[in-house]
Amino acid sequence: MAQFAYSGRDAGGGLVEGVLEGADSSAVAVALTGSGITPVRIRPARTPAAARERAGMARWRRQPVRPADLLLFSRQMYSLLKAGVPILRALGGLQESSTNPSFRAALQSVRENLESGRDLSASLQRQGEVFTPFYVAMVYVGETTGRLEEVFLRLFHHLEFQEEMRAQVKSALRYPTFVITAMLVALGVINLFVIPQFAEVYRGFGAQLPLLTRVLVAVSDFCVDYWWALLALALGAIAGFRAWLATPRGRLTWDRIKLRIPVAGPIVLEATLARFARSFALALRSGVSAVHALSLVAQVVDNRFVSYKVERMREGVERGESVLRTAISTGAFTPVALQMMLVGEESGSLDDMMDEVADMYTREVQYDLKTLGAQIEPILIVLLGILVLIVALGVFLPIWDLGQVALQGKGPV
Repeated sequence: MAQFAYSGRDAGGGLVEGVLEGADSSAVAVALTGSGITPVRIRPARTPAAARERAGMARWRRQPVRPADLLLFSRQMYSLLKAGVPILRALGGLQESSTNPSFRAALQSVRENLESGRDLSASLQRQGEVFTPFYVAMVYVGETTGRLEEVFLRLFHHLEFQEEMRAQVKSALRYPTFVITAMLVALGVINLFVIPQFAEVYRGFGAQLPLLTRVLVAVSDFCVDYWWALLALALGAIAGFRAWLATPRGRLTWDRIKLRIPVAGPIVLEATLARFARSFALALRSGVSAVHALSLVAQVVDNRFVSYKVERMREGVERGESVLRTAISTGAFTPVALQMMLVGEESGSLDDMMDEVADMYTREVQYDLKTLGAQIEPILIVLLGILVLIVALGVFLPIWDLGQVALQGKGPV
């Protein structure tokens, strides 16, 4: 006979869980009903070997939970809760309609934790790979204040804003990244295939080549002879860089460098500060204290260096300093944003002012992104011109010199 794991309610409404043998789930349900337990869920019990096999297969088939999954989940939870659908039934419907197996498994686990008596926020917290601490904290605030559906709507708008900012920054950086990649590929093709052909012709001249040509030929010969070493060095550099980024210090240093990159750095900083301001406003409006809100926001700003600055702000507010004073100490906010914070603290509407700060930075980011191509294009044109000039001079100078010699040899007798 097979074993079935069950959960149910006894006569007093208490949760009862266990494992029971039976021919099928119907037989187990009859046995439970006869013992005074109302079955809620009955499913085949997993043996340790089956569980290990299932876990191994899950690792291979696991799909990452995308931001779009959380975005849709937040919006649908708001709609279902507003319509009066119970949480368990709402989660069950969303679980069945989800197209992402990983997210579906996460919702299944959340439902099981709810059935065992945990709150929704505690159930979400156990799925830390899917739901961020900020998300969990907002849900907890919604539970304690009785405004859960409103919190889900705010989370939807918050996630939508974050994704829009990320998409805009990625879209703006796509063009320069493509151009630089194309230049590197072209340089590799010239070194490995074009210059070696000209080098064979030059060697037949038996004449002294110009310095620039000799340098290009030497670099090309090195690339042809040791391409495997260069490839191994590039792969090793990429692996080392990724390992360095995985360390807390490496990530902090790289995120600080990103903010100092000419042209692109200020845009990344403005987008990060917009996310900070919007998240801080959402937390404050939901009833979270400023200290706790800063602690939560530090985990969702997507930049370790800015996160470090926000943590310093939290420590200052915890010591009794104002949000404005701690923001000034970071050196990251513009005077206009600081003035808005001052007005917000004095009027008791800091959440509204932080929303205004987020809107201001969003407008600046959108403007900078529209003009980013115009700012970067001259730099790329100059770099491309220098590359073409060096290659052209290196390739054609020997031919030009030989032409001059030939013309001089045909002069009047």
